[in-house]
Amino acid sequence: MPIIETRQLRKVFRSVKRVPGALGALRTLFSASYEERVAVAGVTMALEAGELVGYIGPNGAGKSTTIKMLTGILVPTSGDVRVAGIVPWERRKENARNIGVVFGQRSQLYWDLPLIESFELLRAIYNVPRDVYRRNLAEFVELLEMDDFLRTPVRQLSLGQRMRGDFAAALLHGPQIVYLDEPTIGLDVVAKEAIRQFIARINDERGTTIILTTHDLADVERLCRRIVLIDEGVIIYDGDIDRIKSEYGRYRTLVVHLAEPVADPVLDGAELAGTEGNAARFRFDRNRQRADALVRQASERYRVEDVSIEEPDLESIIRRIYVEGYARDKETAQ
Repeated sequence: MPIIETRQLRKVFRSVKRVPGALGALRTLFSASYEERVAVAGVTMALEAGELVGYIGPNGAGKSTTIKMLTGILVPTSGDVRVAGIVPWERRKENARNIGVVFGQRSQLYWDLPLIESFELLRAIYNVPRDVYRRNLAEFVELLEMDDFLRTPVRQLSLGQRMRGDFAAALLHGPQIVYLDEPTIGLDVVAKEAIRQFIARINDERGTTIILTTHDLADVERLCRRIVLIDEGVIIYDGDIDRIKSEYGRYRTLVVHLAEPVADPVLDGAELAGTEGNAARFRFDRNRQRADALVRQASERYRVEDVSIEEPDLESIIRRIYVEGYARDKETAQ
């Protein structure tokens, strides 16, 4: 049985349509008309326990609204959802014990208290047994290297230190499910890598189910095997990253480093994408041309010093889908 399951989940926000001017304000007061905005238009998905899924989409696509319905913050307009067998907004306290949440731009830590005291307060709120709390805290302090700033007030922590504290706070009570909303936003390269390693380890060793929403697709590519792509409130793709790469990432680039410059090098079955110095870049369709055949051609026609293959990254593929739309027929995906 899936640990998270939604069926035709829909959320419509209704607001008063205001008419400008004093007479308009009076008219609005006595005979208001309304306008509706569909934030989520019918999301159906299922996550098995222990999955780490990237839930991605452009701004306004419905990601945060979906997460708020899964956490019980929002009640859906229609549709069904169950999280660990619970309807989130009907049993909010019980649902809260099963989940952890990390928001990249908001903190659940207490601003004026030392970090360790925030942890103590959260232990009391969730009624975590002392032995479980000590064991989890010791593990997270070691993994996230927090020992040097445990007694520092949260307001004095750097962004990277605060984010590490937020991760520990979200997991101290041992939740089955964790929602991560832009967890690496604003972090430097070193801090991002530390957070990514922590997420991967918690998912692997504890079997924690994780939904990751982010605009940093390097996080998704580094951590997730499955992505759910939402746009305008509708899921347009749900599946393996490798599959979407094979469908929309058909074109690879062969980089040939020549012993001497060649004005217009030619390889049959590939398009010259450009030259720079002694390097020539050839774009080719992986479904129609083999890389080894192109390498053989290049070595027969030119003096080759080195070759390399560049794969399309997930970011360029997703950006293209946003612009062109998702075509389910592989033959139409160019």
